[in-house]
Order: sequence, then C-alpha cells, then structure tokens
Amino acid sequence: MKKNIGISVNPPEKECNDPNCAWHGKLPVRGRVFTGTVRSAKSHNTVAVDWDYHKLSQKYERYERRKTRVTAHNPPCMHAREGDMVVIAECRPLSKTKHFVVVSKISGEEKK
Repeated sequence: MKKNIGISVNPPEKECNDPNCAWHGKLPVRGRVFTGTVRSAKSHNTVAVDWDYHKLSQKYERYERRKTRVTAHNPPCMHAREGDMVVIAECRPLSKTKHFVVVSKISGEEKK
C-alpha cells in the first residue's frame, strides 16, 4: 500500500517490506527536501548523495564552487545506484550519520 508522504514526487513501482521506507514502512518524513546525485552506493541500504552550489566570496567578488554530501537510507524499492539523480527527504535519525531517506529517483526526461 502506497501512502501520501506529503511530497509531490512519483512513488516507486516496486513494493518492499522495509520498516524504514517512506512509502511502504512507518517512517515519517519532515523538514528539508533535496535533489542530488548518488556518489556512493557501497554500504548496505545506504547511499551518499551530494549536490553542488555556489558561495559568494566577498573579498574576491567571485563565486566559489562548493558541495554538500549527506548519507541517506536507500530502501529496496528505490534501488538507487551511483550516478542516479534522487530526491531525499529529512526524517528522524536512523543512525549516527543518516538523517535522510531516498523518496524518489528522477528519470532521464525529468533531469533536463
């Protein structure tokens, strides 16, 4: 059963029995929502997601490139791999470093 998680993203096609899934489990999402690229999917049910942004350097009057990297829970129904564009949402702490869960994968047509 798919539920309304409060974010306007497409639900996954596959089902899963993960209790920490935002769609099929009992994990509520709240707070911040980000779109980023999966950089590492080596850990079990965990992905490292990062996104780039620009910060103004007032001294040099130029922008510098920076990136943010967070770890997120990767439910079996999402099956995100390295290079995928994903939408992650904030949730309760799942471990020492995981405070986000993958809620959607963005297909190639939506990236443009």
